[in-house]
Amino acid sequence: MANFRTHITVAAFAGGIVAAAGWQGGLWSLAEGVPLASLTTFGGILPDIDSDNSRAIRILFTLFAVLATMACVLLLQDRLLAGPLMMAGGATYLGVRYVASAIFKRFTVHRGIWHSLLASLLCSLGVTAASLHLLGQSEEQAWWQGAALLFGAMIHLLLDEMYSVDMVGARLKKSFGTAFKLFDYREPGNSLAMVAVIAAMTPWLPPLAVLVDIMHLQGPLSVFGASLSRLMAGV
Repeated sequence: MANFRTHITVAAFAGGIVAAAGWQGGLWSLAEGVPLASLTTFGGILPDIDSDNSRAIRILFTLFAVLATMACVLLLQDRLLAGPLMMAGGATYLGVRYVASAIFKRFTVHRGIWHSLLASLLCSLGVTAASLHLLGQSEEQAWWQGAALLFGAMIHLLLDEMYSVDMVGARLKKSFGTAFKLFDYREPGNSLAMVAVIAAMTPWLPPLAVLVDIMHLQGPLSVFGASLSRLMAGV
């Protein structure tokens, strides 16, 4: 499989190209393009969250801990004094960074449910909903940000499958087919649980009509394609 450096480098490069092309095409401002590039990079390491000893899981749970701490402080700042508020924030950070990550490691296996298109879709929709309701982004930008994470995750899965092919020996490694899969075929219960979470998340998503407009052949994607062609020609 591809290593951490390969995943994050390729995803970061792809995210930068996408952000720049969309900016040139007028799909978003430069300030809006930066989070899209970052989310693509983040998605590029997301599937390795189930690898117990990877740098990805440490980075991801550190980020989750920081975000959880920020949310805790924002929710409790009007209810607690400075001292108790700092203690609550610290406890939240430690709980997510160490306790939650340890529990997650205990109940996940590498190349399991998180190495699938279903898990990538779940995380993408979660980003879309959070972007709309927690960060106050527009409906269109919320969809774009969710798509950026999904794009990065798909890059990760595709790279792992490419590295499962031994071009020198002209053979397929045992890991072939374990990364780029629809869901975890060995644990259908986990996949059904993810489908249930996606269904429960549906009311919190932006209108589907906005996504349809984005995907329309004569809409933003055609502009993006033309901008990407010009950008690559310039490179």
